Amino acid sequence: MFKPLPWEYGIRNLFRRPLRSALTLAGLTTVIVLVFVVVGFIRGLERSLAVSGDPQVLLVYSLGMGENLEYSSIPAKTADLVSANVDNVQQRFGKKYASPELFLGTQVGVSSQEARKSRESSDESQEPEDAMGLVRGITQSVLLVRAQVEIVEGDWPGPGEVIVGRLAATKLGTDNQHLGIGNSLTFEGKTWRISGTFSACGSVFESELWCRLDDLQQAMKRQDLSLVAIKLTPSGDFSDVDLFCKERLDLELQAIREADYYAMLQKDYGPVRTLAWFTVLLISAAGVFAGLNTMYGAVLGRVRELATLQTIGFVRRAIVLSLIQEGTILGVAASLLASLIAFAVVHGTAVRFTMGAFELSVDSASVLFACATGFLLGLIGSIPPAIRVLQLPVVDGLKAV
Repeated sequence: MFKPLPWEYGIRNLFRRPLRSALTLAGLTTVIVLVFVVVGFIRGLERSLAVSGDPQVLLVYSLGMGENLEYSSIPAKTADLVSANVDNVQQRFGKKYASPELFLGTQVGVSSQEARKSRESSDESQEPEDAMGLVRGITQSVLLVRAQVEIVEGDWPGPGEVIVGRLAATKLGTDNQHLGIGNSLTFEGKTWRISGTFSACGSVFESELWCRLDDLQQAMKRQDLSLVAIKLTPSGDFSDVDLFCKERLDLELQAIREADYYAMLQKDYGPVRTLAWFTVLLISAAGVFAGLNTMYGAVLGRVRELATLQTIGFVRRAIVLSLIQEGTILGVAASLLASLIAFAVVHGTAVRFTMGAFELSVDSASVLFACATGFLLGLIGSIPPAIRVLQLPVVDGLKAV
């Protein structure tokens, strides 16, 4: 049984070289913050898709469209037909929970006063750049089906008006102030006044623009729908709606649970998540090499000190353990510091994506993974240089400059 060096010896060594310790801490913290960003992206994407699907809600849309709802086209009478022929649709006071919707991706122009002033001050001849936005034409029945939707500011859209999701500005690549109540948006050859803002518990709906169904149909000169969202009773059976779609071959419909639809999207984004995890591995590997380089420099400058410790009776295993202790302390400290930065800066940051926009999520799983990464960086980064230096003969170590 070997005698280890005192615990406080390793801690005092960190403060004897404050600049080198601070630089090492800063490097490790940067690596772990980057890990937080990538893991937060993955967790935010998964959470946004998970909370979007309601297992009691069914989506009825065109046969063979897969997950491409924006390309779906079904007759305008579909909502009434499904409600009349399916018994287990939830209803209240005779009103069935069926929401006819027209959904599309289109170019959206922001024409708020702030945006115009900004353009005039920068370049008077520059035209405003449109951005790809997601627009959904709805009726008030959507509030019966989408229970997570809540108006947080303003009013429900009237004729010629649009209500914007909480993350719609991120999707359009503009500032929230440009989508304030009273400002205007332009899409489908028409100018729309913003009447309010809604939230939807972090779901994908928050990156959309909602307007009245009849207004959008008139602007697009079409009378069909993209989909019908139906909410079943708790005891409702999906097979009834599925059977209706298969019997009405003339309508060419298919039905899918909303939760299954977004689970399908999650599966489609599997390569993106794989690439993100691969990025985490690359960042971590870069952190390990940076830590190795720093620790090599720190240990090589202490050759005489380490040789002296061996001379006075401490075995090499005890010295290696002390060096690992120093690296681990730096890794743990960097993890705690990176966690504070992640909660202050990364958590809740909205980012654009193909499906719309979502917020980066720093949850317990993210913290656990990032802190484990920091611990391993400190541990792994200190072992090779410690072993390399302690392989030198004691006599040569005492002669080192």
